[in-house]
Amino acid sequence: RRCVQETVATQNTWCFFFFKQKTAYEMLRSLVGSEMCIRDSSNAEYMVFFFFQAEDGIRDFCLSRGLGDVYKRQLQYLAELGIQYTQGISMRQFLGDSVKIQQWNIAGLPKDDTSTENGIIIDQTRRWPLMIDPQNQANKYIKNLGRDNEEGMDAIKVTDQHLMRNLELAIQFGKWVLLENVSEELDPSLEPILLQQVVKQGGSKSITIGDKNIPYHDKFRFFMTTTIPNPHYSPESSVKVTIINFAITPSGLEEQMLAIIVGLENPQLEDKKIDIVKKNAADKKELKSIEDNILKSLSESQGDILDDESLINNLSQSKKVVAEIKQRVKDSKITEAKIDESRESYRPVAFRSSLLFFCIVDLANIDPMYQYSLQWFINLFILGVRNSEVSSELEKRLQILNDYFTYSLYENVCRSLFEKHKLIFSFLLTKRILEGDQKMNEEEWRFLLAGPVTEAQIPPNPTTWLSENAWPDMYRQIRGVDELPAFQGFEKHFMQRSGEFQAIFDSNSAHEVPLPEPWDSNLNSFQKLIVLKAIRSDKLIPGVQNWIVEQMGEKFIEAPTFDLGKCFNDSTVITPLIFVLSTGSDPVSDLLRFAEDQGMAKRIDAISLGQGQGGKAAEMIRKAASSGGWVLLQNCHLAQTWMPKLEELVEERTENDHKDFRLWLTSMPTPFFPISVLQNGIKMTLEPPQGLKQNLLRTYATIDDKELKDCRKPEAYRKLLFGFCFFHAIVQDRRKFGPIGWNIPYEFTTEDLTVCKRQLKMLLNEYNEIPYKVLNYLGAEINYGGRVTDDKDVRLIKTMLKTYINDASVVKEKFDFSKSGIYYNPKSETQNEFIDYIRYLPLNPEPEVFGLHENAEITNSQNQTRILLETLLSTQPRSSASSGKSRDQVIEAIASNIEKKTPDEYDVEMIQAKYPTMYNESMNTVLVQEIIRYNRLLSVMKTSLVNVKKALKGLVVMSEELEHLANSLYDNQVPKIWEEKGFLCLKPLASWIVDLNERIDFLNQWIKEGTPKVFWISRFFFPQAFITGTLQNYARQHVIAIDRLTFIFNILDHYAVEDVKNLQEKPEDGCYIYGMYLEGARWDNRKHVLAESKPKELYTDVPLIHLKPEVDRTPPQEGIYNCPIYKVLSRAGTLSTTGHSTNFVMFMELPSKDTEDKWIKAGVAMFLSLRYLSLIHI
Repeated sequence: RRCVQETVATQNTWCFFFFKQKTAYEMLRSLVGSEMCIRDSSNAEYMVFFFFQAEDGIRDFCLSRGLGDVYKRQLQYLAELGIQYTQGISMRQFLGDSVKIQQWNIAGLPKDDTSTENGIIIDQTRRWPLMIDPQNQANKYIKNLGRDNEEGMDAIKVTDQHLMRNLELAIQFGKWVLLENVSEELDPSLEPILLQQVVKQGGSKSITIGDKNIPYHDKFRFFMTTTIPNPHYSPESSVKVTIINFAITPSGLEEQMLAIIVGLENPQLEDKKIDIVKKNAADKKELKSIEDNILKSLSESQGDILDDESLINNLSQSKKVVAEIKQRVKDSKITEAKIDESRESYRPVAFRSSLLFFCIVDLANIDPMYQYSLQWFINLFILGVRNSEVSSELEKRLQILNDYFTYSLYENVCRSLFEKHKLIFSFLLTKRILEGDQKMNEEEWRFLLAGPVTEAQIPPNPTTWLSENAWPDMYRQIRGVDELPAFQGFEKHFMQRSGEFQAIFDSNSAHEVPLPEPWDSNLNSFQKLIVLKAIRSDKLIPGVQNWIVEQMGEKFIEAPTFDLGKCFNDSTVITPLIFVLSTGSDPVSDLLRFAEDQGMAKRIDAISLGQGQGGKAAEMIRKAASSGGWVLLQNCHLAQTWMPKLEELVEERTENDHKDFRLWLTSMPTPFFPISVLQNGIKMTLEPPQGLKQNLLRTYATIDDKELKDCRKPEAYRKLLFGFCFFHAIVQDRRKFGPIGWNIPYEFTTEDLTVCKRQLKMLLNEYNEIPYKVLNYLGAEINYGGRVTDDKDVRLIKTMLKTYINDASVVKEKFDFSKSGIYYNPKSETQNEFIDYIRYLPLNPEPEVFGLHENAEITNSQNQTRILLETLLSTQPRSSASSGKSRDQVIEAIASNIEKKTPDEYDVEMIQAKYPTMYNESMNTVLVQEIIRYNRLLSVMKTSLVNVKKALKGLVVMSEELEHLANSLYDNQVPKIWEEKGFLCLKPLASWIVDLNERIDFLNQWIKEGTPKVFWISRFFFPQAFITGTLQNYARQHVIAIDRLTFIFNILDHYAVEDVKNLQEKPEDGCYIYGMYLEGARWDNRKHVLAESKPKELYTDVPLIHLKPEVDRTPPQEGIYNCPIYKVLSRAGTLSTTGHSTNFVMFMELPSKDTEDKWIKAGVAMFLSLRYLSLIHI
């Protein structure tokens, strides 16, 4: 007895007791009236396994977790001990009531196990449930369930002004209350209700809310729902409620879709099914009522029950009724089985639709605006069933339904996606469908996305066609490929016969080149993509397109064109139309033209949201809803605080509003846009034209012949105008090349060009001579340059505009804009002549027109591939893993492996004693500062790795920070908390760990052997301090002001890379540095100047450099290129607290025979670190 009392007092939920004597067991059974799973064990011991009615949230927590892995481990433990137990026990069997569950299903609760367990938790929990309900499943279920409540039910929104008043009345009269759209912060005024601070006074109960004491009705029930898909509630909030994940499950949705498709295709069959379910529920309810009445009569009977004739008659009558009910239930089960068999023939369509829904749900991880409601999906599905081709053959009809709805969904979703995400959606769609058909290998899919996570000892490069810098990354990919079951022996084949793969590497259509045998025959088309990624990652996107065409058809890579009229036809008075904006897009003009076509030009009101505009917007909506006008609310992303009000206004709309009313919204992607508005609205993306040719065509479509002649110098005006238009297209399309195009992707707009056109016309009319300097200054430094913030980009935009706005472009009959001769300033006079020339231009321009090397296209393609794979990785589920291990086991193994390889923190005091602060040796200070910085990182790593392993085992709380850490480890990405304390680096996690250890080794060698003779500059956490320290040493040695010093850069290209580390003497002044890479050009060791890059050689090593300080030096104006040095390839940085950029290090003068403008336009720069390990690291 004491044992049981202590157990209940501590509220341990699951309990095991072992007894030697049966009498003790019987006594315990009499004390606890719970159902127990009991079996006699072979050694005559008795085990009791039962569920206590715990008084706090421990029980609710266990319920919400289900039996899961803990239960499985306990059963395995019992089996090892030889103790017998009930097989197949579940929460449904243990706590569920079959009659109640059937009633719940009728009320709209899905029939899958997870949903049933959720229903049990709602029914059993003592705390009020808070349901995570992104598809409004719980919302509908609770509302349907509440209809049977005698006292009624109220559905209230958090934004309701009378929220507390309604709650007080519901508590007093025993109503059910459903609080909708709860945010991540629970209203403090709800606390007395959530904590159920009910006080019993005399014979009545009451609760105090604020300063009011309110009578408490026992039938009052409180439910909360939130549409936030993945909310993060604080521990303080979590302990007050029972949080239930009510997001729909694949099996639950499949059952719903099966009911819908059968109801549409064979309504009589579905009606029979529903009728049987209702009758069974009624019979079971009646049966239970009879049983309860019998038990009640028996318990209330006085004396000998055999003498109670009325009781015996009741029992006899009940027996007949029970027999009849049981027979009816038995007969209905036979009928139901036959109906289910017929319904099952439609299962493939239900299964496919369930797959497709979860495919579009995943898109919200890519962009917060990609939200789709289940109701929208079901409506689209119903429309697809009705509009698809009819066939009398069931198999053919099912195939038609699947094909028609799949493309219908693709078409409807694509109109709401940005262009860059449409291929991602097609890829994800194809993968999900093949996965459903058991044709995808999850391990291979994950490898394609995340790449290799294991380290590899890099062997010598066996190829003659691959650069030494590119070899380590390719080998790591090949080594990782070899570890996949279908690729065993691939690494050996490559190392021994690497020449067979050269054709793939050299080809401009590498995605179409067959693999060497036997791989071309043995591998399927998806597995070939994995090999393509390893050898030519820049061709993965066309390879993916070919794979989609092979599996799904060409129409799944050709997104439908935007049709505003079709979107409008799909809308109603209660569904807003939402333009999702991108940089440079302006749908207002298109909307106004459409309004004119629809006869609504005079009935449309527009307002740009911002401070103080909310009230006007609300009034416009209410007025238009009654009068039948259109309302356009622009820039919703600028009115964050007003978004809840917008949601309320949208929810107020009903079918009774004027049939012509429409609400149009525009917004940039933002996480605070109301989810319910997004889910129920019609989303559209209208992007500006992409590409040089399309941009020029759009510009000249707005320039007529009158404008081309309306100037005192019409010929010069036309040529310079074309120069500005070409420049406008170039600066925008150059963004596609990433950092080599622009350090920062600026948002240039049509207004920038419009201002330049006006200024050009004005200056040509007012000046006899054309003021080229003024035109260049206004264009490059004010109109366009006003947006440019990076000084290297300022240099670039000035150089680019000079190419098109100069004397030669006007004087010459044909002035070439690039070496190819394709792009030039045409001698055209009319709009049509200009458009004819533009139509002749290539659809996909070569990099040379931008001034870039042909390798820039490879860089661009590699960047696009990386973005594609990283975006897909963000959509992947976090619940499973391959290779027979759970996800948690994989993360724990990775964490343990990294923990072993993480160096210990430095003893700063010992190092400071060995390398004290000295006036003549600034490098001592640099060393100590570097060690302090690395110590911060190492400390965070050690602590977080220990904590994440504890969190995986449940020993500490899995905080949001630790959850992000675990996800990053699993995805082979550097965790954010490490990035914040660590050095700037773009490498994946596996390479980052190697890089970290090499940096630590460099510092260890410094500490052990003294100041290095040659500095590996890329090993510094903060290289700017090292540069300053070098100047400081010279200044103090020669007693010169440091601000008078600059460097001479001597390129010591006679030293081979492998000989650099063996230098025995340091220079008399300055220092030697190595470990840098060039992009956009290469160093010519024979001519000792910058030269054009070799094809497919994206990065090259920079030779040993002597940084030699010089006093009052005058930098050369010609024969050099001021090359920027960055830490990593992203180039862009922010200004840190030290006054230095977080990325840019310094400029370095490199000798050149070409003009500096050439290298500026080519984006030539040096870097301390690449995205992968190069041989200089090994």
